[in-house]
Amino acid sequence: MKRLLYLCVLLNSLHGFSQQKEIPKKYVLDASQFYGSILLHNTDISHLIANHPGGFILGFNRKRFGNEEWESLYGYPDTGFSFIYQNMNNSTLGENFGLYAHYNFYFFKRNLQFRVGQGVAYNTNPYDKNNNFRNNAYGTHLLSSTMVMLNYHKENLFSGLGLKAGLSLIHYSNANFKAPNTSTNTMALNVGLTYDLDGGNTFEFIVPEPIEKITEPIRYNLAFRTGVNESDVINSGRYGFWILSAYADKRLGRKSAIQLGTDVFFSNFLKELIRFQSIGFPELEVASDTDFKRVGLFAGHELFINKMSMVTQLGYYIYYPFDFEGRVYNRIGLKRYFGDKIFGAITLKSHGAKAETVEFGIGVRL
Repeated sequence: MKRLLYLCVLLNSLHGFSQQKEIPKKYVLDASQFYGSILLHNTDISHLIANHPGGFILGFNRKRFGNEEWESLYGYPDTGFSFIYQNMNNSTLGENFGLYAHYNFYFFKRNLQFRVGQGVAYNTNPYDKNNNFRNNAYGTHLLSSTMVMLNYHKENLFSGLGLKAGLSLIHYSNANFKAPNTSTNTMALNVGLTYDLDGGNTFEFIVPEPIEKITEPIRYNLAFRTGVNESDVINSGRYGFWILSAYADKRLGRKSAIQLGTDVFFSNFLKELIRFQSIGFPELEVASDTDFKRVGLFAGHELFINKMSMVTQLGYYIYYPFDFEGRVYNRIGLKRYFGDKIFGAITLKSHGAKAETVEFGIGVRL
């Protein structure tokens, strides 16, 4: 009898443990309409700012309750996808259709939602030298796009329905894959509804057990990045580039690491730009045999989110024979780890707000 009682207690405790750890999959839809203005970030697009763009944003969100360690570290964010339709209300710029992967982060008792998404967009009317030469913002149909939303957000006010309202910022650019690429940034007001697909069921977040502090020695990284880009001279041609990077990083905890390293740039589009300026603009005094290579030193930060991480770096060219957009450069992007050592990365390299290229990279962390 005692053994039977012991077995029942054991099974009940195991059942209670499994119930505590069982996390439901909960999904929420949202739909918002927006109306705003194109920001004048570059005087070259002043002729394109004539009307107010508008459109709508659709979102599909998976709620996170702490099933994985990273979820509680970042306040139980949502993961999901967004679709944006934007009518620029300007026949020169056309319309944009974008698809994004996003995170929703919450603040102030989960009443303030911050969404950040990265994706691709399709533009219906890019630059054409014969039919649409005034569109110097978009040089290609396919664009890289970033969106951020800061909303007052209240779910499940009535039978699964909720409200959201706030500000949105939507950026479109092809990252100099093809000129022209002046890009646009839209700041907009948005208002919309949310709907819980399960009708508004609520679940408790899992409170994590105390986590041991991560301590690591300095790690060394090697990365190879590549891609295709073009200078701002229209029809100057697209060329491949290669970047070799070596850097050290030091973990500061579960979330962050700091970096220090060097880049060597082999940017072949600069060869054509050097030739073009040496012939077409003798007043610039650019020699035709000027070296196109550059070498930079950079400091950076890496923010770890599960197997993904966000990288930000600020660099300075120490070898800079040809003047292109200044000596300071910056890089921002995403990394994905495959195991403990191998990673892939997609990053945007720019000089301030002026994009130079999108880099596709692979590397090893030793």
